[in-house]
Amino acid sequence: MHSQSTAQQTSPQTPLGARLVELAQLFLKLGTVGFGGPQAHIAMIHDEAVIRRGWLSEEQFLEGVAICEMLPGPASTQTGIYTGYVRAGFLGALVAGTSFIFPAFGIMVLLSWAYFRFQGVPQIDHLFLGISPVVIAIILAFSWKLSKKSIQDRTGVAIALGAFLLAWGLNLNVLLLFLLAGVVGLLAYRPPAPPPGSPSAPSTGSPHPAWLVPLWPVGQSLPRLLAQVPPEAMAVSSFWGLDRIQTYAWALASFFVKVGAFIFGGGLVIIPLLEASVVDSFQWMTRSEFLDGVALGELTPGPVVITAAFVGYKVAGFLGALVATIAIFLPSFGFIGIASPFLLRLRQNPRVKCFLRGVLPAVLGAILAATLPLAQAALIQDTWPLTLVAIALSLGALIALVRWKRPTWQLVPLGALVGLAVGAVA
Repeated sequence: MHSQSTAQQTSPQTPLGARLVELAQLFLKLGTVGFGGPQAHIAMIHDEAVIRRGWLSEEQFLEGVAICEMLPGPASTQTGIYTGYVRAGFLGALVAGTSFIFPAFGIMVLLSWAYFRFQGVPQIDHLFLGISPVVIAIILAFSWKLSKKSIQDRTGVAIALGAFLLAWGLNLNVLLLFLLAGVVGLLAYRPPAPPPGSPSAPSTGSPHPAWLVPLWPVGQSLPRLLAQVPPEAMAVSSFWGLDRIQTYAWALASFFVKVGAFIFGGGLVIIPLLEASVVDSFQWMTRSEFLDGVALGELTPGPVVITAAFVGYKVAGFLGALVATIAIFLPSFGFIGIASPFLLRLRQNPRVKCFLRGVLPAVLGAILAATLPLAQAALIQDTWPLTLVAIALSLGALIALVRWKRPTWQLVPLGALVGLAVGAVA
């Protein structure tokens, strides 16, 4: 891995201020046109930063992508942060990441305002009659792709099934579930011990990587955080949220920092991390509102975890959306900007590999457990004809995603059109 000094020497002939302006211009553009999912985002960053501008070598870029794929958090956003870090150090990481996120944040705030302002208008209900089943298909297609990557043997099947049962049947805290699955991975996939006295023999000490030990209180402290939040149902905030931000700023920030630190396997992992808390424990929004927020996240360019801004807007308006967005992306900036000199070496640590090999199947089980109530809200309509339409639309979208590889940003608007058409004749 290249150090910060190496990063800042990438283009010594270009002043730092000019490099920062270049990064801001590029990533504002990519954040505005960045439809198509994380792999499309990474491909666009590669084309612009490696091929067109030569800011990074091919080796540097592939190292960065490998690190970002290993880390929790949205990989495409972290690839942008990493590119900024190599180009202009810590300031470059901050500028690139913020510029990439800003367009999606602005669009999500506007969509959130429109959604809650016109909620209950028949045409809006018809829109989401078509959009929500497509979102269920997107989640299932993501789960299918994740299963091929995360389940490699019977142990992986057992971890995924156990996570599903614990999350769905016992409503176990999702963060604690991921930690337990990681410990199972450490035990089940641990490499054989080398002979005593050999150079590769491990030193005696903690069986867990040092970076994992501080994460344990995260899983333990979350129930206490949830208990501090008033249980009553919440009405939508005013636009700016000045009347609520003092009350909810800490709850939003604390919760979304934890979520941002545990998005293993892709952006849609946000669903089990958010759904149980914001719907059932916090009671910040209904299940239908949450599903609609995920749909709006799919409509925006950039990472789907921008759904956090939708939740923050419901709780405390624009300021709540801002706090939630900063908090959920903060771990990504920390991972890349602070720990990047050590992450490539950490990625090769056998214990870290074993831990993550246990976490990924648990992520799959948790997503499927969270999808069941969401699917019920999306597919079970007031009448049988509407229910059949919703199921057919979801199945059609699932086939389009898995068989024909259609991008989600095409299917969500198509679902909206179908919903409007069905609502007009229903």
